[in-house]
Amino acid sequence: MKKSNISKSHLFLLFIGLILSFTMSAQVGGWKADLVKDSNERLSSMIEKSSKLQSYKDKAYGYVVFPKITKAGLGIGGAAGQGIVFKNNTVVGSSKLKQASIGLQAGGQQYSEVIFFENKESFEHFTNGKLKFDAQATAVAIKKGVAIDVAYVEGVAVFTQGYWWLNV
Repeated sequence: MKKSNISKSHLFLLFIGLILSFTMSAQVGGWKADLVKDSNERLSSMIEKSSKLQSYKDKAYGYVVFPKITKAGLGIGGAAGQGIVFKNNTVVGSSKLKQASIGLQAGGQQYSEVIFFENKESFEHFTNGKLKFDAQATAVAIKKGVAIDVAYVEGVAVFTQGYWWLNV
């Protein structure tokens, strides 16, 4: 009789352990899964439009993909988006982009952006939160069939691809 109770309690504990382990792995495995999927799809789309990006991806120390950045303004504007950070083509974190602007502007836009980091120093500069883009920073717009040849500026190369905009 006692042996039977021990077996049942062991089975019960094993069952609870399995449920907890599946729950934990689902939470870890599901970490921003949609954002990772969207990031990979948008980068593939950008590479499809300009195959030169593949060499940037292959040679970069790391990169961050913002699959959707929304920008809008009417005199005062702003932009925001969330992205996924990759190193050796493996997800290592997430990132948020925020931007504010003042000046003559009216309208809205959504676009994707990928930032490639040439070396460890520029990648760590970004991941430590020290990378700031100034007014001189430029992003190359990706258009189907257009060749791109961009040099890294301070270890960083930025590419964008718009997919809708509204100007008033």
